[in-house]
Amino acid sequence: QVQLVESGGGLVQPGGSLRLSCAASGIIFSITDMSWYRQAPGKQRELVASFTTNGNINYADSVKGRFTISRDNAKNAVYLQMNSLRPEDTAVYYCNAARVRPPRYNYWGQGTQVTVSS
Repeated sequence: QVQLVESGGGLVQPGGSLRLSCAASGIIFSITDMSWYRQAPGKQRELVASFTTNGNINYADSVKGRFTISRDNAKNAVYLQMNSLRPEDTAVYYCNAARVRPPRYNYWGQGTQVTVSS
């Protein structure tokens, strides 16, 4: 059974930092592309950052220079370091595990709330 368990969300003041973690089980982590998405109230879910198995890293323009994605294949974990947080970063953040080549799959975590407010 595949599980993606996010942690690290919470309430932070503007300009503050948070580090999200996602622990994966039930997949071969080293062959899985890992990403973070977020969904704010009334908005569509959007890609925040991705870290593919071949080392490609991509960020949404809105978080470039502030967020850093990393992964630890030995721990089956992916992280999102978020600095200089803004109120518009407030959303539920989701961990995603996907593989576009066979065996194909696409899994989501349950999400963790990040609220940036003074």
